[in-house]
Amino acid sequence: MFSPEGPTLRELAVQALSSVERGYDLLAPKFDHTPFRTPDAVLDAVADALRRTGPHGAGLDLCCGTGAGVGVLAEVCRERVTGVDFSSGMLAVARARTRPAGPAVSWVRADARALPFTAAFDLVVSFGAFGHFLPRELPGLFAQVRSVLRPGGSFAFPVLAPPRPGSLGYWTLFGFDAVMRVRNALWRPPFVMYYRAFRLGDVRRELLRAGFEVELQALPGLGRRPDGSPRARLVVARAPGPVSRSGT
Repeated sequence: MFSPEGPTLRELAVQALSSVERGYDLLAPKFDHTPFRTPDAVLDAVADALRRTGPHGAGLDLCCGTGAGVGVLAEVCRERVTGVDFSSGMLAVARARTRPAGPAVSWVRADARALPFTAAFDLVVSFGAFGHFLPRELPGLFAQVRSVLRPGGSFAFPVLAPPRPGSLGYWTLFGFDAVMRVRNALWRPPFVMYYRAFRLGDVRRELLRAGFEVELQALPGLGRRPDGSPRARLVVARAPGPVSRSGT
């Protein structure tokens, strides 16, 4: 699962017994050498989809980690790009990267549940971070996202099709979540990371309750399952109002 440059088993164990914030601070220097980083194929597929709806003005990468999603925004935004995360270690790695020419990029340390921004963004994206939020936290999280979007702005994120019940992938995720629940029942501080808690039906319902218009787009670059359904979709939640074309 890990390249030679990735974390050791001992390092992963220390991370798993830490808080989410401290765990990612520890993992940050080696994060890009783990399977936890969003694959380039997913980033490329989302970038292709967002180009078709752009160009966009200002972009925000929610829970940006080491900044892979910021690279997507830099391709589709014309005004400026911001990455926000609550791990100072992840942000330090992101800041140290050399960025290609494009819109100005800034990095902000903050909790996604209490964003320190006004309605200043045309596009918000997020990649692979939602397992760190409990289902009861989704209404507040989505309300925060809507509060930082300009009228007509979009909140976009990929969702992979769940593995089939009984498959190896299904039991792997089931086992991971079960181990995490036992860990959190026995150890403090908790480390919230549940792969099966972010369900598309629940997410769509909470986005609608937050006042978004929700559209699902297939990501054809990631292929289809044997039954013909897409392996991944892009959720595009639009805030009410005319679509902004600032930065064009």
